[in-house]
Amino acid sequence: MQARVKWVEGLSFMGESASGHQVLMDGNAGEKAPSPMEMVLMSVGGCSAIDVVSILQKGRQDVRDCEVKLTSERRDEAPRIFTYINLHFIVTGSDLSDKSVERAVALSAEKYCSVSLMLGQSVRMTHSFEVRGETLVPHA
Repeated sequence: MQARVKWVEGLSFMGESASGHQVLMDGNAGEKAPSPMEMVLMSVGGCSAIDVVSILQKGRQDVRDCEVKLTSERRDEAPRIFTYINLHFIVTGSDLSDKSVERAVALSAEKYCSVSLMLGQSVRMTHSFEVRGETLVPHA
């Protein structure tokens, strides 16, 4: 895997993936774009959410929505690395069981999410979830 990061102006940088996608990053506390550390936090959420949805779909679960709310703590002094990250999954679907969502979250955390597993080497990581049922509204 390869990528490129190019200075734009001030402390703004454009990252470009090998697949040609671009993302702006900002070192000025996120004035113009997410900071690199915010990107790391969003990356672990994205990686884990992809796993959870994929696992549920493969298990023929009727998942309709998945949101991950991330909470983190960082050191006060440099380097300001993450010391703690919680991923809270809110999964919505029809007839979703707590057990199936719990299993999907655990598999992501323990086996599949490379970002989470990499960060987990130095960051205390926790996972929580809630399952929401979807109420179908009949058409008039």
